[in-house]
Amino acid sequence: MKEKIIALIEEILKVAPGTITEETQIGDVEQWDSLAHVMIIGELESKLGISIPLDEAIEITTMKELLEKAGC
Repeated sequence: MKEKIIALIEEILKVAPGTITEETQIGDVEQWDSLAHVMIIGELESKLGISIPLDEAIEITTMKELLEKAGC
């Protein structure tokens, strides 16, 4: 599931495969702004059935945190 989440995020951000890892800090990815963050949370729910409450989603700053909130 981690691989699917990472692949989906790379697709949304339009970055090369392998750009996003579990160690990625959101602030390190230029394309990952607040709008992209909202899109990612929405796509996780619609495409993978992963629901992260908005109040928790806005506090996420790393891929590791996002994966933990996604249940991985």
